[in-house]
Amino acid sequence: MQPVKLAIVGGGPSAFYVASRLLSLLPQSDPKSPFLRVHMFDRLWAPHGLVRYGVAPDHPEVKNCTNKFDTAATDPRFRFFGNVNVGSTPLSSIPHALSLPLPALLRNYTHLLFATGCTLPTLHPAIPPSQYCIPALSLVHWYTQHPSNPPTPSLENLTHVTLIGNGNVSLDIARILLTSPSVLQKYDVPQHVLDVLSRSAVKHVSIVGRRGPLEAAFTNKELREMMTLPEASMVPLDPTLLVPPEGTTPTRQQRRTLELLQKGSQNTFGSTPKTWSLDFYRSPTSLVPPPSSSPADMAQLTLAHTHLDPSTNRAVPTGETSSLSTSLVVTSLGFRADPSTSFFDPSSDHLSAHAGRIVSPGGTPLKNVYASGWGANGAKGVLATTMRDAYAVADTVLSDIVPGAGGVETTPGGDHSGVGMEVAGDLMLNPNPHPEDPPEEIERGIKDGLVTQYEDWRAIDAEEVRRGEVLGKERERMGWEEARRFIGSSSR
Repeated sequence: MQPVKLAIVGGGPSAFYVASRLLSLLPQSDPKSPFLRVHMFDRLWAPHGLVRYGVAPDHPEVKNCTNKFDTAATDPRFRFFGNVNVGSTPLSSIPHALSLPLPALLRNYTHLLFATGCTLPTLHPAIPPSQYCIPALSLVHWYTQHPSNPPTPSLENLTHVTLIGNGNVSLDIARILLTSPSVLQKYDVPQHVLDVLSRSAVKHVSIVGRRGPLEAAFTNKELREMMTLPEASMVPLDPTLLVPPEGTTPTRQQRRTLELLQKGSQNTFGSTPKTWSLDFYRSPTSLVPPPSSSPADMAQLTLAHTHLDPSTNRAVPTGETSSLSTSLVVTSLGFRADPSTSFFDPSSDHLSAHAGRIVSPGGTPLKNVYASGWGANGAKGVLATTMRDAYAVADTVLSDIVPGAGGVETTPGGDHSGVGMEVAGDLMLNPNPHPEDPPEEIERGIKDGLVTQYEDWRAIDAEEVRRGEVLGKERERMGWEEARRFIGSSSR
């Protein structure tokens, strides 16, 4: 069997699940296993992607999957290289990331997997970003201390926040804004975030959805958490909204949603200092800034009233509109892949992939080039979905490297004109690279203290937890500059 040296672009859960499965299915102790090396590259200096920088801090149980990732990283055949941006386009949001051209990977690896995720927010065409309208990702990255260093929201000047979209991310943000910092302080919330939350003037959060309760994107678990917020109560819904349309048979989950909404919040509306509402059958059409910069003045959000077209299940305008006064609009409409990513498909807003393989414009799979997770399939599903997909992709890789496993017809890696400018031409993966070494740019980056490795992360992780214990919380996070100094001092 030919040696296998796999480069994985991305360091989130999908990347780790693929790596973990390959390493476990091809144990080093088995003489029948091929020579295998797995090198993972991430633009962020810390591993685990959305698990570290997307999961709500008050959901620590969701992060338990990192134990499995840590186990995979102990395999001597695995290496992680963080703070590395693969591609020809510099990252303006993370300027300290080392730039690694894609051809450097092609020269140094036999196989290549893209697990790059969907890193950009989907914006609403009617209300573009402004001082009064920001994407949800900006807030999520703020309270998780993402290396892109998003601006700190002026919560002390906001009394009413409107979320567009009623998925779990919207409910996460609403819950953070409506929960006392005294409750959040035990979790993985940076101290500077808690300081801002302690000055927050937010009294009400509106959660706007263009369709009805049966089509809401949030899960019942997240809804129950909203219903039991200690300092907030829900504005009661019009009872007619909770009656399924004639001829509709709700699923068990939908019936439970209607029951929760009918029951309402644990606290009676009007008995709490903070409130929240679910505004169904509403779709934004415009946002007019306030007449002055006074915090008392609010922007005016115009909402089109909608109803559900039973033939298409799509929301269509009724012709009626209403206006909502709000301090800030936060759009939470999903995510898309970065168009500068190699093999990006603009028709799908994610990579040009099928069944775990990167495909040419003609639909032919490229030899030894794979894709997994949100980058391959779009931003959908939960961690369990990601794991199942990643395992399937790992099995696809396995079918290509183990004799007799039964592969599929592919085209050489150089035959992909029109898929990505930076990989055009005759560039191909190297069937005989150095068996151990990463690209020379990575070696220099490690010496210069720019590229992190998994042992660096282990030291930082332990220190963050130690600092958190001193403060009586889960952990206290480091930013890049502090982490770099810490790594430097630890290595001396």
